[in-house]
Amino acid sequence: MTRYEYAKDMYAKIGIDTEAAIEKLSALPISMHCWQGDDVVGFDSKEALSGGIQTTGNYPGKATTPAELMADIDKACSLIPGKKKLNLHACYAIFENGEFADRDAIEPKHFAKWVEYAKERGMGIDFNPTFFSHPMVKDNLTLSSPDEETRTFWVNHGKACLKIAEYFANETGVPCVMNIWIPDGYKDIPADRFSPRARFKKSLDEILEVPYDKTKVYITLESKVFGIGLESYTVGSAEFSLSYVNYKGITPLMDNGHYHPTEVVSDKISSLLLFNKKIALHVTRGVRWDSDHVVIFDDETKEIAKEIVANDALDRVFIATDYFDASINRVAAWVIGLRNVQKAMLNALLTPHAEFTALQDSANTTKLLALQEEMKTYPFADVWNEYCERCGVPVGENWFEEIEKYEAEVLSKR
Repeated sequence: MTRYEYAKDMYAKIGIDTEAAIEKLSALPISMHCWQGDDVVGFDSKEALSGGIQTTGNYPGKATTPAELMADIDKACSLIPGKKKLNLHACYAIFENGEFADRDAIEPKHFAKWVEYAKERGMGIDFNPTFFSHPMVKDNLTLSSPDEETRTFWVNHGKACLKIAEYFANETGVPCVMNIWIPDGYKDIPADRFSPRARFKKSLDEILEVPYDKTKVYITLESKVFGIGLESYTVGSAEFSLSYVNYKGITPLMDNGHYHPTEVVSDKISSLLLFNKKIALHVTRGVRWDSDHVVIFDDETKEIAKEIVANDALDRVFIATDYFDASINRVAAWVIGLRNVQKAMLNALLTPHAEFTALQDSANTTKLLALQEEMKTYPFADVWNEYCERCGVPVGENWFEEIEKYEAEVLSKR
């Protein structure tokens, strides 16, 4: 009997079909953020990363061209099991033959190379307007700026991105999630909290005047508590964002680094599922603040996955990763984080949620706690290794040998 066969029998005794779990996980797309590969620099601007976010570290081998970034994504994907989407920021527009378009004038043609790349690999594409790292970010404000020229520039950027998002969906045949997040806010206590949010609402209303196919494009709005240099006030707070989502009937997006340190996104998922057809997640790891550490197989990541699976919401939740660590090998960071998201999802799929719910409903919380703890020593790893083997990616820690080889042969020569 192989280790997987033993694990399969163990799980079967508690009513879990490991084959069904593997099948469900194989069909679940995880949206892979391109910006881990180059420290959120992109190809359209020489501006330093700004907007309340920061990348720390200077590990050698960073991608500096579209070809390098695509090669690094390919390498990471070869080591990550399962189905993937590509998640792009607008700053990754690819200009050729000396052409350039500022962010308020970008067009689908500036992403044609990415579409070609994605189609060759059978991937869908998600998209994000880039409201940071640009000279038109004035006084840390974009869509909420009191300066009409600044606000209009960024409104036009949002409109352009909406057209590009629909282009992605049409070309790939896969719905595109277009996520709006702005860094707008103030370092110290503002005199007026209302007006910036009123201007932000007006800007969003204007962006959403662009007609689009709601079966192909899902517009999401992401909130944040604070950022570096924006410690006292952010325009796009959780209350604003959820209220606007309900007002316009778009999709809420929660980034689990964008809340107070004692808040957890896992507790919020069930509430949002009650009132929204779809929800979206940016899975990251905050350490004391929104530090965008690489996702690990920790309790909160497992709880997020549990809430999705236990609420039968695999087809209602858009899952994406969002972190950027420049202190370690960037390709390895992708692999570690995405493999951990998939581990968390598999762990949730191997949990007897119906039985646990019945124990909770019957107030048998002693047995519930006992069984929850015993489940932690079930042979999850053997099912995970079987899944990786079937996906044709290295099992266990063996994938790191490929990273070391790639660093020696490719990254170190950049």
